[in-house]
Amino acid sequence: MYKNLTKISTVGMSHEVWLSHRRNSIGGSDASAIIGLKQYSSPYTVWADKLGMLPPKEDNEAMRLGRDLEDYVAKRFTEKTGKKVRRENNIIINSDYPFAHANVDRVIIGEDAGLECKTTSILNLKKFKNGEYPPTYYVQCVHYMMVTGCKKWYLAVLVLNKEFMIFEIERDEEEIAALAKSE
Repeated sequence: MYKNLTKISTVGMSHEVWLSHRRNSIGGSDASAIIGLKQYSSPYTVWADKLGMLPPKEDNEAMRLGRDLEDYVAKRFTEKTGKKVRRENNIIINSDYPFAHANVDRVIIGEDAGLECKTTSILNLKKFKNGEYPPTYYVQCVHYMMVTGCKKWYLAVLVLNKEFMIFEIERDEEEIAALAKSE
């Protein structure tokens, strides 16, 4: 990780305060909407959300399940790879990209890398054929490498009741520059 990062602790932070911090810049889950890859969001909705013009997003079962199973996915990642992880309880801001922030799931101990934990339905299994994964996941990981400066990002995906997969994404400066320009 970069040494010149600003971190805002999320320990004990209320959901409302966290949301207000999120509105100040572009996060990893916003990045794919900005480049037109997100099914239920667009550059316009990201813009309107950041300006507080939209009502708070309603929580749904998929969002809840993803949060509740994040620890499980991280533990499975450690079990399968032997790599130890730790929770990053901070909003990370990089002065080189003042328009962006990162709320990363985990960082890898002893490695310049992070971990994104995903949970998805078996109905999405076809998105993982031939070792592929959804481009929205890729963009989120590139965004996190941009903000944190990490050289690598791991993606651990639990396809409920069916499969557990791990992907390794190397830092690509051209991809980061293109994403930064779009954001």
